[in-house]
Amino acid sequence: MPAIKPVSDLRNYNEVLSDVHEGSPVFLTKNGHGCYAVLDMKDYDRFCAISTLMSELERGRNSGEESGWVSSDNVAAHFRRKAASHA
Repeated sequence: MPAIKPVSDLRNYNEVLSDVHEGSPVFLTKNGHGCYAVLDMKDYDRFCAISTLMSELERGRNSGEESGWVSSDNVAAHFRRKAASHA
């Protein structure tokens, strides 16, 4: 069950922060509507990594649609050449 608290609970921020754990953010409401999320740093880092990955995947998809796709044979050959040059 998610931890949902009014933003006014931040007057006792130590109590609010004690409820924040990895995988369990605390959601703060203002006038009954969600406004803020307090996250564990590991969750924040994971969110940033996922966001970056999704952006890069979108760039790749756009590049493929605009410039054409690379065949799986060409990709495999590229990595075989790279592996051979590092061996």
